[in-house]
Amino acid sequence: MIWTIIHITEIILWCIIACSVAYVVFFAIISLFYEKKDDIAIHASALSNRMAKFLILYPAYKEDRVIINAVEQFLLQHYPTDLYTVAVISDHMQPETNEILKRMPITLLTPTFEKSSKAKAMQYAINEVKGDFDNVVILDADNVVRPDFLSQLNVLCTIYDAIQCHRCAKNANNDVAVLDGASEEINNTIFRKAHNRLGLSSALIGSGMCFSYELFKKNVFQLSTAGEDREMEALLLQQEVFIKYAPDIHVFDEKVSSQDNFQRQRMRWMTAQIQSLLSNLPKIPEAIIHGKINFIDKTIQQALIPRSILIVILACISILMTIFYPYWCEKWWILLGALTISLFIALPRQLRFSSLARVFAIPGLVLRMLKNILHIDRKNTDFIHTEHSS
Repeated sequence: MIWTIIHITEIILWCIIACSVAYVVFFAIISLFYEKKDDIAIHASALSNRMAKFLILYPAYKEDRVIINAVEQFLLQHYPTDLYTVAVISDHMQPETNEILKRMPITLLTPTFEKSSKAKAMQYAINEVKGDFDNVVILDADNVVRPDFLSQLNVLCTIYDAIQCHRCAKNANNDVAVLDGASEEINNTIFRKAHNRLGLSSALIGSGMCFSYELFKKNVFQLSTAGEDREMEALLLQQEVFIKYAPDIHVFDEKVSSQDNFQRQRMRWMTAQIQSLLSNLPKIPEAIIHGKINFIDKTIQQALIPRSILIVILACISILMTIFYPYWCEKWWILLGALTISLFIALPRQLRFSSLARVFAIPGLVLRMLKNILHIDRKNTDFIHTEHSS
C-alpha cells in the first residue's frame, strides 16, 4: 500500500514538472523556424516618411554609478535632437550626480517618494514632462544603446504600439554575470522570439520598452507593485494590444556580478511572478470567453517553475531514482534530457559553450533562489533595488 502511494505521488510530481518542461521544449523548437522579415513596418515607414517624437524615461533609484554614462551614450543618437526628450527621474541620488545631470541637455526630475518604486517614478514623469510626444521609451539607469536606436524604433513605431527591444548583456566578468546573461537570452528566445513567430505577443522585460504615448499614459497609472513590467503586460494583453519583439534593436544591460545581488534580483522577480499569477487567475474565465489567447498564455507563463530550479530538481530526482528506484528513473532522465537540449537550442550559438563552462555555479545560485521562496510575501509591494557595480 505504501509503495502505491509513493508511486502515485511520484507520477503526480512528474506530471507537474513535465508541464513546465513541455512549455520550454515547445517554444525552443518553434524558435528554430524561419522568421519572415517585417517588411510591412519598413514599407509603411518609407511611405509615410514619419519621424516620431520620443520621450525617454530613465527611472534612477540610487543609480549614481551608472546613470551619467548611460545618458551620455544615449545623447549620441543619430536622430534629430528636437524630436526626443530625455528625462531622468533622480530618486535618492547624490547632489553631485544631479549637478552633473543638470549640465546635460536633458530634463532632470527630483521627486521625494516616501516609498520608492519604478512605477511611481514613471507616473511622476508623465505628470511633470509636458510635450506632444508620439512614443515613450523606458530604459534602466545602466542601459546603453547604439546611436541608431531611435532611428530603428521609429520604423517599427509606424505599425506597433508596444515594442520590446533585445536586451542583452554588456558584461561577462564572472560566472554569475555569464549565467545571468545566458538566462536573459534564453528568455528572449522562448518568451519573445518564439512567441512572435507563432503570432503571440512578446513578454516585456522592464526596460528597453517602447509604447505609444497615449497607450502608456492610459495604463501607467494603474501600476502599483514592484513587478510593474508584468502588470503593464497583463493590462496590454487584456486590451488585446500586440507586443512586438525587436531582436535587432539592442539594449545593453549590466548583468548582476555577485550572488547577493542575484538573490535580491530573483527575489523581486519571484515575488512579481506570484503576484502576477494571483492577479491574472480570476480573469481567466473572461479571457477564455473572449478568446484572449495572449492573456491566457501569459498566465500560464507565471505558473511555470523557474528553469534553473527545474534543472537542479530534475538532476537530483533523476540521480536519486536511479539509486533507489531504478525502474522509475527513465521518465525523469527523459525530462532532464529534453530540458537540457531545449535550453541549449534556446541559447545563441556564441554563448552555448561559454555558458556550459559555468554550470557548476548553478547549484549555489539555485540554493539562494530556494531560500527566497521562504520569504516571498505576495502582498509585499516594496521595491527591491539591485545595485550596479560600475
